[in-house]
Amino acid sequence: MHMDSPKIMGILNVTPDSFYGGSRFSASEILHAAESMISEGADILDVGGVSTRPGADEVSEEEELKRLIPSILALASHFPEVPLSVDTFRSRVAREALAVGATWINDISGGTADPDMIATMVELNVPYVLMHMRGTPQTMHEFTQYDNLVEDVIFEMGERREKCLAAGIRDLILDPGFGFAKTI
Repeated sequence: MHMDSPKIMGILNVTPDSFYGGSRFSASEILHAAESMISEGADILDVGGVSTRPGADEVSEEEELKRLIPSILALASHFPEVPLSVDTFRSRVAREALAVGATWINDISGGTADPDMIATMVELNVPYVLMHMRGTPQTMHEFTQYDNLVEDVIFEMGERREKCLAAGIRDLILDPGFGFAKTI
């Protein structure tokens, strides 16, 4: 997919507690929701199995996989032409999701939550969305103090970007992480 123009990402959360109720779907609802999003212009579908809202409960890797894999299999088989992004910060989940049809990884931690994530992205050679966040969804509300929000985020993302490029990631998308360790 060429990224020379803006793209629309449809968000499909297979969680009972995601930040936005309108993005929560059960496995039985996800195909209808995806079809609706695609018909309304979504170029990419992003599936998440862990809520990342502030203060969200932690979810085990096994639970995340249990939520994600059936949805990825269904979406990849019904919409093979649509890039399928998986929202995870775990390298094992990324690896297993890509093995069953996902094509991108969208990491809210920007490679900081799992020390194996960047090496896994290099090995698997897939587009990697690196998001800026401080802390974790459980603690990010404690890390909202910046000397200069824009300059600090640019600096911190620049460091993570350089680490990714030095490791060998070439298909990198940067996400400033609106709402993640940031307030209005």
